[in-house]
Amino acid sequence: MNYYLGVDGGGSKTLAVVSDSAGRIVGRGESGCGNHQLGVDLANRNIREAVAMALLQAKVEQTEIEFAMFGLAGADREADFQILRPMIANIGFNKHSIVCDTVIGLRAGTKQQDGVVMICGSGTNCYGINKRGEAFQCGGFGYAFGDFGGGSELAVEVFRSVIRSWEGRERNTLLTQATLRTLGFASVEQMFHAYLDEGVRVPHYLAKLLFEVAGEDEVARGILRRQGIELGLAASAVIRKLGMQHDKFDLVMVGSVLTRGDSEYLTPYIQKEVSGIAPDCNMRILTMEPVAGAILLAMEQSGSNVDNSVYEHLEERLSVKEIKTAWAID
Repeated sequence: MNYYLGVDGGGSKTLAVVSDSAGRIVGRGESGCGNHQLGVDLANRNIREAVAMALLQAKVEQTEIEFAMFGLAGADREADFQILRPMIANIGFNKHSIVCDTVIGLRAGTKQQDGVVMICGSGTNCYGINKRGEAFQCGGFGYAFGDFGGGSELAVEVFRSVIRSWEGRERNTLLTQATLRTLGFASVEQMFHAYLDEGVRVPHYLAKLLFEVAGEDEVARGILRRQGIELGLAASAVIRKLGMQHDKFDLVMVGSVLTRGDSEYLTPYIQKEVSGIAPDCNMRILTMEPVAGAILLAMEQSGSNVDNSVYEHLEERLSVKEIKTAWAID
């Protein structure tokens, strides 16, 4: 029996799983932040801890792992890999590889080896790979580098819309009372001065207010509409760069902003942008933990056959629960 290790190292948590050759999960380990950009030593320690826990639960020795695949947030550029290659190599797996967490998110969301993944959690990112194995990433580096949105920026859009409405630069919005209630202020003026005087950052959870009032509020709908259009533009850019306009593939949507049940305020705008250039693209919400993609890639890297039973076993243990209602910026 061969065993495979998959690791999903994100900004808030690291998840490691051990699978046998049939896709049955035999070990699981969790720890904290696995993004080296938030601290190399912190990420190294947490990745090692999650891996050790998974191996211990699986009762599998490290030498028994046929292939280990690490999907890590922040693994975007060569400068990142210069840090990550020795860090992961020192863990000691004979055969291993490192990819960005967008790559394992895509692989977990489609049975094809080509496709596009769109992430909208705390930030945004888009990645694709075509039938020839050519890959392209669009975004993931913040507003100054072309991105718009994600939970953190949407929260700022909520806050500034409330300020603009109070000042008269924006129409009245239901976001005002929702924001004051959430932050515990009696008035916008009080909130305005408190945040300036204390230098407080806008909390990311304000983003959820957009969905709460969007049904009756044009300001909220306008912000979500812009987010949808921007995500559609990113996906379209990836599709064009990779020449996938006439291919049949899945566009996998990942992250709390996209996987909520009320993403109806976003997805029509994404679909409009994408369907105009790739009519055979199929939009789907990720229903398995991204770490499932790491297991699938590990199997494929080692030359193992991935059949439907593998997907069934992975879905049995790694399905994303409450995918339609969860709000957890990751």
